[in-house]
Amino acid sequence: MAVIVFYEKPGCANNTRQKQALIRSGHDVVALDIRVQAWTPDTLRPFFIGRPVADWFNRAAPRVKSGAVVPELMQADEALAAMCVDPLLIRRPLMESDGRRMVGFDEAAVNAWLGLVPEGPPLTEVCPRSDGACPPPKV
Repeated sequence: MAVIVFYEKPGCANNTRQKQALIRSGHDVVALDIRVQAWTPDTLRPFFIGRPVADWFNRAAPRVKSGAVVPELMQADEALAAMCVDPLLIRRPLMESDGRRMVGFDEAAVNAWLGLVPEGPPLTEVCPRSDGACPPPKV
């Protein structure tokens, strides 16, 4: 099975379910807080290869929800710079394993890449909280 570096927002219910699915499937997950990484445009860009800029964004991020950031209007360099300053803008999770990187948790794509043991309801990226605010992580 694979060792997966999993960049998450601790306390996010979706990220927790996604990690559990990977672990249940036999993978080793190294979970890191996406908010405290020293992101640069060069370290972020490989996660987004082949995806439109608007798909790079976390739609539940406060600045996206408020309209202060409009992903569809941003160019790649501008988006990467904004994400380095405010990592909550980054769509989660970011995952890397054996030199490959992925943004988001498309269950079919993750299964094709790493393999998942089906169990329970389909996983999602949509925040189940109507206000989009996750509780603080448990320490």
